[in-house]
Amino acid sequence: MSLNALLAKALDQRSQLIADAKANNTDCYRVFHGTVEGSNGLNIDRYGNAWLIQTFHQSLTAKELEEISIILRKFEDLRVIYNDRSDKNSRILNPLDETLEAFATSEQVMHENGIQFSSKLRHEGQDPLLFLDMRIGREYVKAHSKDKSVLNLFSYTCGIGTAAAVGGATRVMNVDFSSFALAAGRKNALLNRVDTVCEFVQSDAFPAMRQLAGMKVGGRRNQKLPSYPKLSPTQFDLVFLDPPRFAKSPFGTVDLINDYQSLFKPAMLATKKGGTIVCCNNVAKVDKQAWFDALVRCAEKQGRSVIQHQWLNCHPDFPSFDGKHPLKIVALEVA
Repeated sequence: MSLNALLAKALDQRSQLIADAKANNTDCYRVFHGTVEGSNGLNIDRYGNAWLIQTFHQSLTAKELEEISIILRKFEDLRVIYNDRSDKNSRILNPLDETLEAFATSEQVMHENGIQFSSKLRHEGQDPLLFLDMRIGREYVKAHSKDKSVLNLFSYTCGIGTAAAVGGATRVMNVDFSSFALAAGRKNALLNRVDTVCEFVQSDAFPAMRQLAGMKVGGRRNQKLPSYPKLSPTQFDLVFLDPPRFAKSPFGTVDLINDYQSLFKPAMLATKKGGTIVCCNNVAKVDKQAWFDALVRCAEKQGRSVIQHQWLNCHPDFPSFDGKHPLKIVALEVA
């Protein structure tokens, strides 16, 4: 099947989802998930008033880009931005003409279930400022945050924290190491008039979590610890834990395959008894049940228990081959 036919099929299969999105004041979603829908490494998303095409394995030819753009504009006449990220480091390779470059680097506003989010389709980082597959997580948090305190770890641009505040949270603490990401988070809070509820802590997640959990702050062997913001032991009604796949700092190693427990333990201890911790793991090779069992065991080792749990499944604009989506999200109520 040609690329044009694959895209037309994908758009047709999303007709109900797109109609529902419009009814719910949502203008950001995926229209083509190439790995599953026939063109590995090609993703096409709507972000507000633009179509964003991204390639991660092989560049599009000029003819392919033009043909895709025609189909997208017929569906909805929006500007088309192409980010070729097929190099090993995932950096954007291709230049744009002056007009499109100005648009891609300017601040836009998109909407998800009525919440406003700031967006730049090209910026100093690599990824878009809102991960669309996490929509189910933002919906869950918005629906479960009223009159609650919320801790948002590895917050990136604070989409989860913004959703919590819009949902009626009394306090939202967003923690991320990136000043750029937190600056975008502040804009999101201001856009939705929840800036008085939201806090922004620029910190490595390890010392932040450990302090909040009442644990000692340590580091990796022979690593000199840099300074970090001092926080008092605090427990939250709802904790959201969405770490990257792998990262190293003097304070510890984020490793979602071999050592999720080193993140889960302090995050869980910063969760009130009777509260909820939402855990995310985006590594495809991690088995869903084995990961869940490890979380339960880790809680029990700390004298806590998982009372009940709920799996949060990605929306159908992010299909999977067999129902086993790489992104796994589970909400655990802990005693």
